[in-house]
Amino acid sequence: MKTKRSPAEERDTDRQFATTLSRGLQVLAGFTAAEPILTNKDIAERTGLPRPTVSRLTYTLTRMGYLQHHPHLGKYGKYELGSAVLSLAYPLLANLSVRQVARLPMKELADYARGWVSLGIRERLSMVYIETARSHGLRNFKRDIGQTFPIANSAMGRAYLAALPAREREAMINQLQVKTPELWNAYSAQVERSLQDYIERGFCLGQGDYDPNTHTVAVPMRRPGLNQVMVFNCAVRVENLAPGALEADLGPRLAQMVRSIEGALDMG
Repeated sequence: MKTKRSPAEERDTDRQFATTLSRGLQVLAGFTAAEPILTNKDIAERTGLPRPTVSRLTYTLTRMGYLQHHPHLGKYGKYELGSAVLSLAYPLLANLSVRQVARLPMKELADYARGWVSLGIRERLSMVYIETARSHGLRNFKRDIGQTFPIANSAMGRAYLAALPAREREAMINQLQVKTPELWNAYSAQVERSLQDYIERGFCLGQGDYDPNTHTVAVPMRRPGLNQVMVFNCAVRVENLAPGALEADLGPRLAQMVRSIEGALDMG
């Protein structure tokens, strides 16, 4: 019986696969909003790449403007993402017409909910915000474009899973189980509950999973002909949330907002 090869084994035998390019992208992906400045040692630990390889990659990426080196930080200096990264992301964001169509209704719902409404897409095993609107006067607001959340423990991520065809969802869950086993074990029950919520209600709930002071409702959007699932969420601080408001009010409002955006995109 022929055994199935792992993705790493398949890449090793794929002559079309550019290993050096892949490693460079691994380095860039190691930077996060929580840890925006890293040493070569940090990068090596996150990517599993040898230190000499990391040093060559960070040097090259710095020369090309994708990293910025701060030699005065620490013994060997530290790196952060450079401005050239923005030139890669901007064409993607600029061509997502949904952001322009959704901006006003997102702001209206954010004001009504006294919270924030965001739009996200999948980036590997996380969801990343590509647009966000907040209620006027909302204090201590830190959510912004580019912020990421793990799929398993965010309402947005679980709504993404719920919208996938069964085979794609199974493949994604397998990845989560293999690559983030502790996270999956902790939140697998919430994933199952969210999948059922989506079937019954048309939205998924997050009650303090990622932030104990914030409750969230999320609704996916998958347009015909486009092989991409986007997800809208509405998040509210617990002190601003009436009992049952997510299920009875904000969830249905968010679902209606998504349907109206779909309609506007279809007309356009």
